[in-house]
Amino acid sequence: MDIRRLDQTKVSDIMALMVDVVSRLPSQDLFAMDDEQYLYTHIQEKGEIYGAYLNGELVAYSVLAFPGLSESNLGREFGVPEEELPYVASLDATIVHESARGLGLQRYFHRLREQRARENGYRHLYSTVHPQNLVSIKNLESEGFILQFTRPMYNGKSRHCYAKLLR
Repeated sequence: MDIRRLDQTKVSDIMALMVDVVSRLPSQDLFAMDDEQYLYTHIQEKGEIYGAYLNGELVAYSVLAFPGLSESNLGREFGVPEEELPYVASLDATIVHESARGLGLQRYFHRLREQRARENGYRHLYSTVHPQNLVSIKNLESEGFILQFTRPMYNGKSRHCYAKLLR
């Protein structure tokens, strides 16, 4: 398994993997689809995207978002004061192809993204997950994330909202 930070040349591969995996989910509510612009923005300026390759094929990716003061900053949902918002990072989407599930990739990506957030001076780390996504819930909680609340987000899709302080 080869894991590396992805650049803009990989956006089409990321999109193809996302569309492929999401097409087989039992419910479209389980994942909030991103568009190409989101991916380009998070590769270039608002975050980092990591990919896992198996036999030369992209089989998983994971997004670490640095939302700054933008409206997408989850810190506002959690009541973070305005002056602390620049120190908020989010564990955004993680997609793992069925052929690579059970290898611990999601947990690995959680640790990697937390390390990168710490290295970049972030103090608050947030993530959202569908209440029926039990594997993702278990993985977040095993990394020390604490459920704060549940509410509709992303066009009305129910989400558990998790937090972890990095101080």
